Amino acid sequence: MIDRRVVFEIHRMADEGASCRKIARALRLDRTTVGKYLVDPDPVRIVVTKPSKLDPFKDLIQELLEKDRDVFATVIHQRIKARGFDGGLTILKNYLRTIRPKPKEPFLRFESRPGEQFQLDWGHFGSLTYGGTSRKLYALAVIECHSRLLTLEFTHSQRQETLHRALMGAFQFFGGCPKELVHDNMLTAVIERDGPLVRFNEAFLDFLRPFHVVPIPCNVGQPHEKGKIEKGAIHYIRHNFWPLRSFRDLDDVQAQARQWRDEVANLRVHATTGERPIDRFKPESLTPLPDLLPDCRDTASAKVHTDFSITFDGNTYTVPPWLVGKTVTAKADHKTLTVYFKDKAVATHRRSFERDRRIELPHHVEEARRRRKVKWLSDDVAILMSLGEDAKVYMEHLAASGAPLKKSVARLLALKHDYGSVALLEAIRRALAHKAFGADYIENILYQDMTPTRVHPPVRIENREALNRIRLQEPTLADYDTFVAARRKDHV
Repeated sequence: MIDRRVVFEIHRMADEGASCRKIARALRLDRTTVGKYLVDPDPVRIVVTKPSKLDPFKDLIQELLEKDRDVFATVIHQRIKARGFDGGLTILKNYLRTIRPKPKEPFLRFESRPGEQFQLDWGHFGSLTYGGTSRKLYALAVIECHSRLLTLEFTHSQRQETLHRALMGAFQFFGGCPKELVHDNMLTAVIERDGPLVRFNEAFLDFLRPFHVVPIPCNVGQPHEKGKIEKGAIHYIRHNFWPLRSFRDLDDVQAQARQWRDEVANLRVHATTGERPIDRFKPESLTPLPDLLPDCRDTASAKVHTDFSITFDGNTYTVPPWLVGKTVTAKADHKTLTVYFKDKAVATHRRSFERDRRIELPHHVEEARRRRKVKWLSDDVAILMSLGEDAKVYMEHLAASGAPLKKSVARLLALKHDYGSVALLEAIRRALAHKAFGADYIENILYQDMTPTRVHPPVRIENREALNRIRLQEPTLADYDTFVAARRKDHV
């Protein structure tokens, strides 16, 4: 028999007027074959059954199986060989497989006591599109086995933290925890298994420990052990909730799922129990939740790039510019991304599931512009900022005030030369207290309090402008006072 597409091509070429010879040459077939399929495109295939050496002994084999259906093939081979069979053992084994199929094991239905057991399972539900990005969509279904009360959480991953976050959401929905949690052998729960020996995922055990829940992995190849969730809930979600719906994003999917869960799934009369899950559910049978719940957000360490941003899940998010070059920690659920530096939250963003996007906060951009403006005069500004923390704060406010920064810095440096560092710093403190930002305010304060201590400008070197622009930072005397005081205390 040749392929049906070839048969179609034979008739197509014949309809165009091609001869059998031309068709045979083009399709690399025999002319007889082409002629045969032109006459009959659906020839009946004659199946020739070859006689088997076992044919004279099949009745005897059947009699032996009726006496003992589990008898070994070697024993039957001995019996028919004594009756004249001269074939091998393999042909007998192949025949016995066709007439003696392995009986299926019966499954005993059992019912769990209230609060004794939860079952969970993942289901794949296609994908959602965000702009030009497609994200796979999964649902974690969790069911309380006694009542069949159901909850579900849609996610874009099956990562360790995602599993923990969805499970904790399920515990919060039920208002407590079961004694046992039945699951399959997914890597987020089971690392390795050899028969009854199970090596659990340590992160999974750490998550379950404060909830006092015992994990129960199904035996390999035994999906019926969590049939309430796999054959019941997942199938029910796929065929009752999912059809004929459209979704904007993950929040929309979850909102519709919760509405369906509360208004349909848990209010229906269950076919097995004959009761509504919400009526059969006994929340008092569950173990109460611990007072302190674990942090189950997706977590990653990231270095802040020179554009004051970090990379997380295919996107970049801005952070305060002063963190450039430092390592921070990003934590995210499916709604929010929070960035921490030394355990302190420094930025919070709405999480994006698109890719290659830059998500900015306006005050981060404004601070970066201000810092770049200050950096333009970094040599001169550094001299003023070296006077102490008050001078540093004053310069930042001066940059944000909109005053002509270059002229202001040059004037402040001239005042420092005329009146000295101590006087200038005191004037800056007084100006800070009154929120007066500008070189004119500083000059007025100095003029009212004292006369200049120096009136002669520094010596300038001709044709060496780079040397004329050199500024030396003055040490903060408060640092030396602190050092001397510490030395005295050590010698007391």
